[in-house]
Amino acid sequence: MIQGVKTKQLRVIADERGRLMEMLRSDDSMFIKFGQIYLTTAYPGVVKGWHYHKKQIDHFVVVRGMMKIVLYDGRQASHTHGEINEFFMGDHNQMLLQIPNYVYHGFKCISEYEAIVVNCATEVYYYDDPDEFRVDPHSSEIPYDWSRKDQ
Repeated sequence: MIQGVKTKQLRVIADERGRLMEMLRSDDSMFIKFGQIYLTTAYPGVVKGWHYHKKQIDHFVVVRGMMKIVLYDGRQASHTHGEINEFFMGDHNQMLLQIPNYVYHGFKCISEYEAIVVNCATEVYYYDDPDEFRVDPHSSEIPYDWSRKDQ
């Protein structure tokens, strides 16, 4: 696992009325601080990435559909520099993924319908000065192929 990445399996409580799933609590060991919560989506087969943050730490939960979330450690001083992690998250694997700052991340919708990600970020997004640094998802700068792997 890339240095600083943390995961937590989420418990879904279901009954005849519906379901409840806690994602991140202020008393969780992985809670840092609250910046903002936002929702982002991707349509089937769409890739969104790569980017990283200098300050912000992300907490992703896929609340609908399935996503392949991929991390790349481009931090020169990290003992996991150059490592790639893949996480298959969503309807069939409810989990929270904590993504450290300076770690590149992106995702691809792998379900047959729009997938929804909720992020509880540690920082507020500033439109005039965003803490977001992007690389084309198909750039050779990051050694990853987003195509499906049938093995």
